[in-house]
Amino acid sequence: MSTKADAVFQKFSEVGIIPVVVLNDAKDAEPLGKALMEGGLPAAELTFRTEAAEKSIRIMAEKFPDMLVGAGTVLTTDQVDRAVAAGAKFIVSPGLDEEVVRYCLDKDIPVCPGTQTASEMMKAIRLGLTHVKFFPAENAGGLKMIKAIGAALTALRFMPTGGISASNAAEYLASDKVFCCGGSWMVKGDMIKAGQFEEIRSKVAEAAALVKSIRA
Repeated sequence: MSTKADAVFQKFSEVGIIPVVVLNDAKDAEPLGKALMEGGLPAAELTFRTEAAEKSIRIMAEKFPDMLVGAGTVLTTDQVDRAVAAGAKFIVSPGLDEEVVRYCLDKDIPVCPGTQTASEMMKAIRLGLTHVKFFPAENAGGLKMIKAIGAALTALRFMPTGGISASNAAEYLASDKVFCCGGSWMVKGDMIKAGQFEEIRSKVAEAAALVKSIRA
């Protein structure tokens, strides 16, 4: 694992909950970034499946240089290049695509691919990874699955994403197998669309306080 990746994943651990964001309009990038920073979660995984994603990453990266901004739902090496050119500091994928992972590793780009099975996790270890996404977390067995498989695959730490909420995040964060959680409950699309950035800031602050209460 490179020094760059180590630094990114250490930051993930410090932030604790990484907001997973879908932006359909780049005009929302700056006010959302402001809400995240002021709320105390200076990070964002912007899903790369909307037309506004690339521009939104660029805006957030430029306006908030201290924010850890990355791209999620990355499926191809072309998307890796576009995301990084826009300012993404890390790449997250829903599954483990060896071509994408190797491409990122060769270019020293921190990458966190999605895994769900022991076989996928063992493949991640063989590729040289120490941090992976566990997705979709709740549907795939949740924390019980992470603890069970993590007991065997001690080299890995997990970022559970999918079904994580204010009601179960604390349980995940308390596990030494979990370095952070990915969640969208504080940055829901309907709130962003309605311009409810003060409400988002409030929910982000609650999430940040939760992390602090568990990991302080």
